Amino acid sequence: MFSLHEGSGQLVLCLLAGLQIAAEARGAPPPCRPGFSEDLYTVVVPDITEKGWPLFNVKFVSCGRGGLVRFECSNPSDFRIEDDGVVYAARTLQRTAAPASSLLIKAVDATTQQQWVTQVKMMPPTQVQERAVPPVTSKNLDEIVFPSQNAGSTLKRIKRDWVIPPINVPENSRGPFPQELVRIRSDHDKNRSLRYSVTGPGADQPPTGIFTIDPISGELSVNKPLDREHIPSFHLRAHAVDLNGNQVENPIDIVINVIDMNDNRPEFSHQIWNGTVPEGSKPGTYVMTVTSVDKDDPKTANGMLRYKILSQTPDSPSSNMFTINNKTGGIITVAAGLDREKVPRYTLIIQATDMEGNPMYGLSNTATAVIRVTDINDNPPEFTAEMFFGEVPENAVNVIVANLTVTDKDQPNTPAWNAVYKITGGDPTGRFSVPTDPTTNEGLVTVVKPIDFEMDRKYVLIVEARNEVPLTIQSPRQSTATVSIRVLDVNESPYFDPNPKLIKLEEGMMPESTLTTFTAQDPDRYQTQMIRYSKLSDPANWLRIDPSTGRIITIAILDRESPYVKNSLYNATFLATDNGKRPASGTGTLQIFLLDINDNAPKVFPQEAEICEKPEPNAINITALDGDLNPNAGPFAFELAHRPSDIRRNWTITRISGEYAQMSLKIGFLESGIYEVPIIITDSGNLPMSNTSYLRIKVCQCDMNGDCTDQQHIMAAGLGTGAIISILLCIIILLILVLMFVVWMKRRDKERQAKQLLIDPEDDVRDNILKYDEEGGGEEDQDYDLSQLQQPDTLEPDAIKPVGIRRLDERPLHPEPQYPMRSAAPHPGDIGDFINEGLKAADNDPTAPPYDSLLVFDYEGSGSTAGSLSSLNSSSSGGDQDYDYLNDWGPRFRKLADMYGGSDD
Repeated sequence: MFSLHEGSGQLVLCLLAGLQIAAEARGAPPPCRPGFSEDLYTVVVPDITEKGWPLFNVKFVSCGRGGLVRFECSNPSDFRIEDDGVVYAARTLQRTAAPASSLLIKAVDATTQQQWVTQVKMMPPTQVQERAVPPVTSKNLDEIVFPSQNAGSTLKRIKRDWVIPPINVPENSRGPFPQELVRIRSDHDKNRSLRYSVTGPGADQPPTGIFTIDPISGELSVNKPLDREHIPSFHLRAHAVDLNGNQVENPIDIVINVIDMNDNRPEFSHQIWNGTVPEGSKPGTYVMTVTSVDKDDPKTANGMLRYKILSQTPDSPSSNMFTINNKTGGIITVAAGLDREKVPRYTLIIQATDMEGNPMYGLSNTATAVIRVTDINDNPPEFTAEMFFGEVPENAVNVIVANLTVTDKDQPNTPAWNAVYKITGGDPTGRFSVPTDPTTNEGLVTVVKPIDFEMDRKYVLIVEARNEVPLTIQSPRQSTATVSIRVLDVNESPYFDPNPKLIKLEEGMMPESTLTTFTAQDPDRYQTQMIRYSKLSDPANWLRIDPSTGRIITIAILDRESPYVKNSLYNATFLATDNGKRPASGTGTLQIFLLDINDNAPKVFPQEAEICEKPEPNAINITALDGDLNPNAGPFAFELAHRPSDIRRNWTITRISGEYAQMSLKIGFLESGIYEVPIIITDSGNLPMSNTSYLRIKVCQCDMNGDCTDQQHIMAAGLGTGAIISILLCIIILLILVLMFVVWMKRRDKERQAKQLLIDPEDDVRDNILKYDEEGGGEEDQDYDLSQLQQPDTLEPDAIKPVGIRRLDERPLHPEPQYPMRSAAPHPGDIGDFINEGLKAADNDPTAPPYDSLLVFDYEGSGSTAGSLSSLNSSSSGGDQDYDYLNDWGPRFRKLADMYGGSDD
């Protein structure tokens, strides 16, 4: 009936045919009557089935027998049935041309060996609402025909038979691709050529290229494997048009469902799960829940997970201390005996398996659950001593008086070990508290309110210690201790009473007037001390205080209008200091409320105003400022002064109210200008005060709106904005040019100085003949010693100058440096070499003066081959010399050759 088909890549809907049970319509079997629900099942089996795929299931009523019933089939080589009644393909099957076949299913009770048999009739695929698409040739493809329409009626009705069922395509198909799914066809293709197309996600919308359709034959194909976890279904729309692109059919919707395969293992949310359970917990105590997720379809067995515990470490006191709910993953205790002191932690290996926990076909994964056994409060804290002692200075706050130590056998740093202290007696006013040191668990007896030695000298406290959580057992002992605290007397600061002290008096009180007596009290009743007073703060320097009595006297006139007085109140601070071993001091504030008197005359406000040349259309509203308060201020009386006489002639003043008046021109026209108008203002004090204030009024030409136009004339007469900007730019450019010129001059001076320092060797004055542009006076004007030009051998001993009278720039004669012997210069061309050698010798001579000083040409040195120049000024030896060689020295020596080398003429 079935034959093995190797290499088939087509997957089918797993449970589609298995759920087509025709006998279910006849009703369920009677309750609690074991047996199959039907004697004959009729199912639809796909043409090609891969190994391990579910085909159908049979329903067996076990009536509580559970796993005691096992199933068997008549063809175990082709089919396999599980305990849940699901029938799977035992190998890859391909259906032959036989129209139908039968399969017998037997159920056997393992205890009573009772048997039940049912028959399954397997039918080939038929037209159903959901269809699986086997990989057949294009000739055998299922067709989807566009529904026809009634052309003669306005309302177009679609036949029910033409409702398109979904197309089911299994995921992860191995191909070959493209794989044909269905053929789209229209009845209009009989009389004309049509073109088919599909649109939607997966076709022409992202992800594109998954589905394609042959435009001529209408064959819809899938081009690649599908992944249900990525896209579970595709919604396409098929179209049919003629060769001109005209629509010949209404588009139809095609739904392609991706059938799930078990291709994903369960994944735990965490690899390590941490939980806690109290020691001594009863069986059934909840511990924790572990969860995992399977990406496969949760509505199928592929995504249905089951949990179990693989191992427990350690296995004390038993190997099954915990159990897990196989569906929810909840872990609870199943045995008693959890003891933190013996086993503080358990480690469980949890396994999650899909396919409803089937160990043969399900995929599994594991995680670790670490369960920590927490401590319970079964040991109360106990004080290490029954009595504790401490002492504290009076008035000290937030001071630790004593440390109370306790011991607790529970686990440290847990609520069962952490101690909480409470004062149960000896502190009715709440001046102490006992917080817990978080590190040492000690009780810190702390003062939270000041203690007065004069009131209480000793406190005896009763302190109780408990844990943060209640005890789980009844303890016969009560953890209490007694704390004895001694109060130490200290020198306390004097205090003023009342503080601040308020007095009221009129301003203007004269100096050396006594205001009041401001004294302080010493709280130290058991110490005899004296108090001295001094002034600490007196902003206006109006007061002084008697150091012994505290009597306050004025040293200046009190003025309410002083800037140091705020809202008629003046504050001064005084200091009281005792004479204890460690003097203590306290401060007190004296507040003086100054009553107003009429000591300030009113002044006009504003002091400047503008008015038009003509009385219309505006006037000036004025008021008065008075430093005093009512009734020493307003209402005010305004009046023009009688002098000068033109004031009342030109101006008039009209009272508007008790605070305001109005100034206006009395004449028809007043020339533009600045006018000082005296106004007499009188206040309403008991003794009224008057004052003459000057109102500065600017009379100007006005426009129709009553605004002065003088400013516009000034702007018109002045320069425009563009001209002012141009002038400023010119000034800036000029300043930049001047700055650049100054910088250039400074740079030029620096370059000139550098040239003088780095002079060219040709311009060096050493061993050079200098040419001057102006004539000098000759050798008589030069203070040179020409005797130095003579050879030292020809000098007389008397001609040598003593060292003391020799010029500072002369070279010393003895000792002389030894120069190398120079050959005679028979040819004028050797003069350049001669001069260069002399220059080198002068540069190497450490006794030579600086190059930028006046140089004296010295002798050539002893041993020189050159002749002596002394013959130049000796007439007696001129005839003995032959000067004809001077003619060979060039035109520069021609004059010398004529003088000495010629005839007697």
